[in-house]
Amino acid sequence: MRKAFSAALAAAAGKDPRVLLLTGDHGYALFDEVRRLRPDQYINAGVAEQNMVGVAAGLAKAGYRPVVYGLSAFVPVRVLEQIKIDVCYESLPVVFVGDGAGVVYSTLGASHQSTEDVAALRSLPGLSILSPADAAEMAAAMDLALAADGPVYLRMGKSDLGAVHTTTPTLQWGRMVPVQPGGGPLVWLATGSMVPTALTAAIEWADSAVWSVPCIKPLDAGHVAAVCGRHEAVVVLEEHSVYGGLGSAVAECTAARHPTWVCRIGVRDRFSRCCGSYEYLMHEHRLDVESVQAQVRDFVAALPARRSARPLAA
Repeated sequence: MRKAFSAALAAAAGKDPRVLLLTGDHGYALFDEVRRLRPDQYINAGVAEQNMVGVAAGLAKAGYRPVVYGLSAFVPVRVLEQIKIDVCYESLPVVFVGDGAGVVYSTLGASHQSTEDVAALRSLPGLSILSPADAAEMAAAMDLALAADGPVYLRMGKSDLGAVHTTTPTLQWGRMVPVQPGGGPLVWLATGSMVPTALTAAIEWADSAVWSVPCIKPLDAGHVAAVCGRHEAVVVLEEHSVYGGLGSAVAECTAARHPTWVCRIGVRDRFSRCCGSYEYLMHEHRLDVESVQAQVRDFVAALPARRSARPLAA
């Protein structure tokens, strides 16, 4: 996924001299191609992320298309006020890329883990949020982000979990992407790194439909409610806090249009207890396949009488 991002950025910079990359002293090897081909379109702002956002806002006002890159613990979390006032308030076309979202930087502890970035940004007016699941979605998401009229946050989580799509999907603002058809009682909605997990975990429930949600904001409430309304219950997976992320957004959409049962699976109200491998922390936060299946079993068992006789139990 990171290679797809780098390739898309290099291609965009080659086509449009207005595209500028700003980085907070991160991602050197990732941007070798950009620096080799378009050195004048590369700015290392140093360890000064807040100032970097202000510089990006000024460049956007001057007609450029800045792409601001950093670790998601820093961009957007450290620079939230600057994103709000310098960029969103002015509705400027700046693309923010938060790399290593979730618990990817597992060994570095809470200072480098980011499970609150989507929640922190969802309420900022005019800011769109993209969360691609694989390289194909990343390429399409970059096209959307660079063509947007206003600010965009692109969330990049674990980048080597394998392909979800065999071809580049067509992404539309607010719409989900079907990954696995199914007419069974459960529908699974997942974003970013959790889409592969959803595909594997859903095997336990026959004929489950699985959708990827690469666009978290805006989210088409009618579309979400229509998809969820075809099934008895919804399972939402995200490598993010259960508060304020995709699960909350889906619950809001269905409550307004087609109330249904929603199982939100994500990071609970806690920090990571220990430092360790990515796989260890996914297990600690109950986001690995086996833990997800156990949570869905508990959710299904607690459901009241259903509208149809279709079996939910595995």
